[in-house]
Amino acid sequence: MKTRIQFSCQQCGAMYSKWVGQCSNCGEWNSLVEQPVEIAYSSKSAVDKARYTGKKLDFVKLKTVVPSDEKARLVTGFKDFDTVMGGGILVGSVSLLAGQPGIGKSTLLMQICARVAKDHDVLYISGEESAGQVKLRAERLGADSDRLNFANSTSSNDIAMTIESGEFDLVIVDSIQTLAVNEIASAPGTVSQVTNSGNLIIRAAKTSDTAVVIVGHVTKEGTLAGPKVLEHLVDVVLNFEGDRYGGFKMVRAVKNRFGSTNEVAIFEMANEGLLEVENPSAALLAERSNTDGSVILATLNGNRPILVEIQALATKSNFGYPKRTASGFDLNRLNLLIAVLERRTKLKLSDKDIFLNVVGGMKLSDTAADLAVCMALASAVAGRKLGEEYVVFGEVGLGGEIRSAFRPDQRIAEAKKLGFSNAIGPRTVKDKFVLSANDLRDALIRFMK
Repeated sequence: MKTRIQFSCQQCGAMYSKWVGQCSNCGEWNSLVEQPVEIAYSSKSAVDKARYTGKKLDFVKLKTVVPSDEKARLVTGFKDFDTVMGGGILVGSVSLLAGQPGIGKSTLLMQICARVAKDHDVLYISGEESAGQVKLRAERLGADSDRLNFANSTSSNDIAMTIESGEFDLVIVDSIQTLAVNEIASAPGTVSQVTNSGNLIIRAAKTSDTAVVIVGHVTKEGTLAGPKVLEHLVDVVLNFEGDRYGGFKMVRAVKNRFGSTNEVAIFEMANEGLLEVENPSAALLAERSNTDGSVILATLNGNRPILVEIQALATKSNFGYPKRTASGFDLNRLNLLIAVLERRTKLKLSDKDIFLNVVGGMKLSDTAADLAVCMALASAVAGRKLGEEYVVFGEVGLGGEIRSAFRPDQRIAEAKKLGFSNAIGPRTVKDKFVLSANDLRDALIRFMK
């Protein structure tokens, strides 16, 4: 047995024999830290020995196995959150929740603990806060059940042993970046500690059939901090998105072994904690003023139809280079649509500063928002309005043609529910509710008044 020094990247886990300034695998700068590695055998001798140290696996008939979906699920009390999870938190599953600091991760988990603890034993483990701090949050959120317990620890060994005891139905671990395995010398939050702590907790959860939710940190870019292998190890990866200072907050699953990844739960923060938004479309449109540059878009957030207001503003540029600014919409996509408008219609935008805003802090990745954005821009530049009775959806091609949108029936149903008379969309939709246009220019001429 001998020890040698290697350098490990804290972002992706790549190993190097010497220190370098930039990781060639993920491109991060100054992310390599020194890490001792014990070497017992050469790779060849290790493989030769492994051939004779294994044992035959125990196996069962597949048809005798009880599917995971038939196991009990813990209902959190948040209907949409349960839908995102595939019907509730599955016993024996390990979920990873990540989000920006201050967005409400601990608030959401404490509210889930309060509701689950009415019928089940719950343990909240914190490596960041004291019992007094957590108690204050629990009192504010009404978490006063006798079956809700608290522990403060940063030892992965102790946490895994507690989970494996099987005394609790749900365990919250806040957070994985504060934990350390006693046998590993590196600091908490390093690749080796996060990976091995995750492995310990997952094994304990599977052994005892305990549902575990782990809180993860995010980087400055908004991606999950730590090694990518952590996302592969867990069963469910949840992203908590939105503006921490206001607006709607969304929980969506980017990985889910027990359900769909197309569902989304929408919340808003109130004094009593996070509240589910039953009808986000009505909330987003409540304060709408029908002026030029305002268009209602029928979009999809996962599988959920939502009506949002697109606002555009165009002013004469005082400098040689016009400014383009977008909030909640991809700036490159906006520049592309501006080019299509200039080339396929008679609008001149080269001397205009253009500002685009998606109301309510929503972030759009739906290509069917193209037509609404183009009509909002045209409305702002020409000073014309789109009627209050219309909603808009459809993708715009480089030739100015209006292309089909994903799941138009759900968009139409949401528009009808909120009292709109018609939708402006692609010709491929065979519904009398939709007024189709041949191309972008035809849509502007027919519907802009």
